[in-house]
Amino acid sequence: MSKVDWDKNWRGAGIQAAVLFLIAYGVFGGQPKVGASAAELVSFYDGHRTRILIATVILGFAILALLWFVTALASVLRDAGKGGWGNAALAGGAAYGTILFVHTTLNAALAYSVAGSGNHSFASGLNDLSWALMTLGWFPAAMLIMAGSFGLWRAGLFSTRQFAAGVTAMAVLLAGTTTWAVNGFWSADGVFAHFVVAFVMLAWVVGVSRFLVKRVASTVSTPDRAAVPAM
Repeated sequence: MSKVDWDKNWRGAGIQAAVLFLIAYGVFGGQPKVGASAAELVSFYDGHRTRILIATVILGFAILALLWFVTALASVLRDAGKGGWGNAALAGGAAYGTILFVHTTLNAALAYSVAGSGNHSFASGLNDLSWALMTLGWFPAAMLIMAGSFGLWRAGLFSTRQFAAGVTAMAVLLAGTTTWAVNGFWSADGVFAHFVVAFVMLAWVVGVSRFLVKRVASTVSTPDRAAVPAM
């Protein structure tokens, strides 16, 4: 029973990750956009240092929860005989997690000392780099969604409707990698990349995590008949 409880926690880590991400970004606030002025950078990063560093810690736990979810997903795929898809999900999740850690580190460094050091050109470069990293991060995130959706579908665990939803989510994330406009809706800091794509990513993670948790519950409630002694 202890093993089943741990399995359930790991498979439900995607839900935990989504909640923590939303809390962290609520605490963090609106990051200065690409090309923000020196005054904007100092006002945000130096003026809200404590709040940003608190959000950084929450983001760290959110990323860890996401990686636990990815590991649980890969384990399910391997158990279903789809080890190749499981390895692909693990690789995509690890790459995306690394980008998120670097992005978080850049913002923490800006708040901790860089923004208040007076080197405004360097601070502006780090702020712009963090936006670029998030745009590029949609590539491995799309790989995670592709591997998870295709793998679960090929294993007979996902319905055609669930598979189609996964493919749609993957397409949205890949569209997010093209948001390199200077400003506006299709920019790296625009509405599509910053809100729409992020929401789709979190929705997929929550949906699959709930699916995996229910799978554990159904496995526990329906014991293997071969393991029950004959009367």
